[in-house]
Amino acid sequence: MPTYTVEAAAGRLSKDAKQQIASGITRAHSNATGAQKFFAQVIFREVPEGDHFLGGAPLKCDQIFVHGHIRAGRTAEQKQQLLSAIVDAVGAAAETEKRCVWVYLSDLVPSQMVEFGRVLPEPGAESQWLEAMSSEDRDYLLGIG
Repeated sequence: MPTYTVEAAAGRLSKDAKQQIASGITRAHSNATGAQKFFAQVIFREVPEGDHFLGGAPLKCDQIFVHGHIRAGRTAEQKQQLLSAIVDAVGAAAETEKRCVWVYLSDLVPSQMVEFGRVLPEPGAESQWLEAMSSEDRDYLLGIG
């Protein structure tokens, strides 16, 4: 499951903005990779004032950081599409300039990840992975989102 952590100053993002960002990142991931939407999770973390520094000085700008951990095996084109879509979605939802949205992607080897009680499939093998599950587990996943 790709995990996206969105970090912003405490109180910076409203509940509605968080919902829009979570939906936008989920949609961006699914569109870029072809993976089902239930794979994506988005976690928000608020950074207290005085706990974020840039260049050794307290942060004074409207930065929003997105750290995404995704399964290795995506093409450079898929990653570029994903990065661009995330910047667009976060910028729009947070009503901020694109220069204020920083996104980092990290690849994780699928064979070293367990989610929903199973080792994750290689990119492109999600349907077979899902089909091999019990009907109860499959129904649970398909019911997410």
